[in-house]
Amino acid sequence: MQINDQNRFAQAAAASGTRARSQAEIDQGLRAFMLGVYNNMVLGLAITGLVALGTYMLSTTTAPDGSLALTALGAAVYTSPLRWVLMLSPLAFIFFFSFKIESLQPRTALVMFFAFAALMGISLSSIFLVFTGQSIVQVFFITAAAFGSLSLYGYTTTRSLSGMGTFLFMGLIGLILAMIVNIFLASSALGFAVSVIGVLIFAGLTAWDTQRLKEMYLFNNFDTATATKASVMGALSLYLNFINMFQFLLMLLGDRE
Repeated sequence: MQINDQNRFAQAAAASGTRARSQAEIDQGLRAFMLGVYNNMVLGLAITGLVALGTYMLSTTTAPDGSLALTALGAAVYTSPLRWVLMLSPLAFIFFFSFKIESLQPRTALVMFFAFAALMGISLSSIFLVFTGQSIVQVFFITAAAFGSLSLYGYTTTRSLSGMGTFLFMGLIGLILAMIVNIFLASSALGFAVSVIGVLIFAGLTAWDTQRLKEMYLFNNFDTATATKASVMGALSLYLNFINMFQFLLMLLGDRE
């Protein structure tokens, strides 16, 4: 009888150890997955920043009277019809990337994401013509602090944020429509409202996307290739949230040249 009790105790202990190891493996896998997402996102932001600064430096020069002048490259990037191609191509890239991600190899998906980040850098380089360098740096760090806090909240909260998704996407559609309307109206009041609402929407999306990525990993049995591609798509989602929140905050807080 005592031997049977000991056997049952040993079996229970072994089963408990197996469950503990499984949970430990899940936690370790989740940390590795999210770390990959954030690493890819940060690399994408670094590429965007460097390309934006490099494009600006190559596109401008100092005129004899000391004022800022555009080089031939600057005229092509900022004043020719090419600027519309550069403005709209990131959107086309996102749609293409989203539809083709399933058929891409993990390394190809990562290279495409970094290429997209470089393209975004060219598109965003015009902010150096509009805002002072100091205010751009200040707003970047404000955005980084806000993004980090919101993403941490999305990762650690036990409250489900799934209900926010539909509301935020409806708000995003309304925001895009308002931005299109304001191209023709050029209303400063509407522009201010759009910037405030844009910050709030992408702040919410940052927390929502972080929780979505965490749950996506926990509820799916990813193989290595699928996890890598999911990590790239997750990095793209958070990257877009960061970039958009940065631009809207820059509209609100940036000092213009």
